[in-house]
Amino acid sequence: MKVKSKILALLLTTTLVGGMLTGCAGSTGTKSAEEKVFNYGTMAYGAAMGNVGLNPHDGYSGWSTLRYGVGETLFKFNEKMELEPWLAKDYEQIDDYTVKINLRDDVTFSNGKKMTGEAVKACLDDLIAVHDRAPKDLQIKSISADGQSITITTEIKSPALVNYLCDPYGVIFDMEAGVTPDGKNVVGTGPYVAKTVTDTEVNLEANADYWGGKPKVGKVNVKSITDGDTLTMALQSGEIDAAQGLPYANLELFQNNDDYTISSTNTSRVYQAALNYNSAVIKDDAVRKAMAMSMDKDGFTTVLLKGNGTPAAGPFPANFTFGGDAVKDTAYDIDGAKKVLEAAGWVDTDGDGIREKDGQKLSIKWLTYTSRQELPLLAESVQATYKQAGIDVQVNATDSYKDFLKAGDYDVFANAFVTAPTGDPQYYFTTHVVDNSDYNRGHYHNDKVETLVAQLRNEFDTEKRAALAVSIAQQVLDDNAYIYASHLKMSFVMKKSVTGFTAHPSDYYEITADLDINE
Repeated sequence: MKVKSKILALLLTTTLVGGMLTGCAGSTGTKSAEEKVFNYGTMAYGAAMGNVGLNPHDGYSGWSTLRYGVGETLFKFNEKMELEPWLAKDYEQIDDYTVKINLRDDVTFSNGKKMTGEAVKACLDDLIAVHDRAPKDLQIKSISADGQSITITTEIKSPALVNYLCDPYGVIFDMEAGVTPDGKNVVGTGPYVAKTVTDTEVNLEANADYWGGKPKVGKVNVKSITDGDTLTMALQSGEIDAAQGLPYANLELFQNNDDYTISSTNTSRVYQAALNYNSAVIKDDAVRKAMAMSMDKDGFTTVLLKGNGTPAAGPFPANFTFGGDAVKDTAYDIDGAKKVLEAAGWVDTDGDGIREKDGQKLSIKWLTYTSRQELPLLAESVQATYKQAGIDVQVNATDSYKDFLKAGDYDVFANAFVTAPTGDPQYYFTTHVVDNSDYNRGHYHNDKVETLVAQLRNEFDTEKRAALAVSIAQQVLDDNAYIYASHLKMSFVMKKSVTGFTAHPSDYYEITADLDINE
């Protein structure tokens, strides 16, 4: 209520001041594209999110490069998450190990230099030389360039190669221009050029010679506002024109409000809990099963997320052929969880509500972070429902979570992850469930899963790939290695004067040449 009061006061002040200025200045008429400025507030940019800067070859910074219109990839996804050419015209699968990609002939970098096969080759060569994830994903053996085409040969069969090239790390930029000395900026092919890049703000100017047409807005300022109430008030007061990441309680302020427009879409970003098999208590099959049975996914999405999420059965949402109803998760059943624990010898002997076994309390260290508002809410939810089953949950919500991961000081790591950024299931499995994968934070191993993922890596048939994905996901669920809570419904809230700003299921594309603001 206090936040809403602040917002109301700001609105009143803004309205009065705006009215006085309008009375003095009179109508200014329609602004030209060069005069238009779009201010965007988002919680999705900042050090805690790992995407500070615009160098696609540095961690997750490519997300910012792509989202904010500075760079583009060879291929992209449409609203149905189907592949479409972007900087490329088309591609040809020569054999199981070789792909030829033909490039557009009309693309220039923002410095005026033409994008050629050699320029693309140079960029991808650097990517696989320096990036932390791309070499494992792409498995590239060699790249050759010939005019406006490149030919990629992989070390292994790579049926998902073109999909992987849609990942934000695949943004093409001018390697001759290189990365700025601070490591945060590059020369891309997109509709906007970054003039300044800091840990909290990106200031963009339109690329007047953009190959895809002149942008409708001259300047864009992307501001990192990590406090939800501050973000809300910035939008209400007119400091920003649009916002992403508003607290769900505050989102209601803009619904059914004629002054604002909301663009929403379901994404493959899942809120998941990885159970750490290196933990003695987690190694107990009964404990993992009871934990899965004690997560109230419906309550989490309906009450705490206020409908801005969809309960997740597995890693992929229902709009994918290998997601949703294709797998079966463990039903919410507190009484059933109690019986599972009782049968395994976990009993509350001292009457404090928490079960014990062999003198050990059933207490779980739940590690998560705060930079995504949904994660502390999930921790709050499981803390309440697990207690009903006799499980104590000690929550450690910190944006220094990587230190605890490195130290192994956790039983559960709950995080958010886009499971199908390539529109294909392979990416998630190869990063989360196989031995030595980058994000296997549960140290999970299953021989069957290893075999199925190896088959997936070598299968080109789409239907067979989907069937393999379902089998892998079901095995992970049967082992209770991961518990999947919800898929995110992402929303952009903007002034009604803003157009061409639309939420995309990939969670990639935001600032485009179509963005416009008319006041």
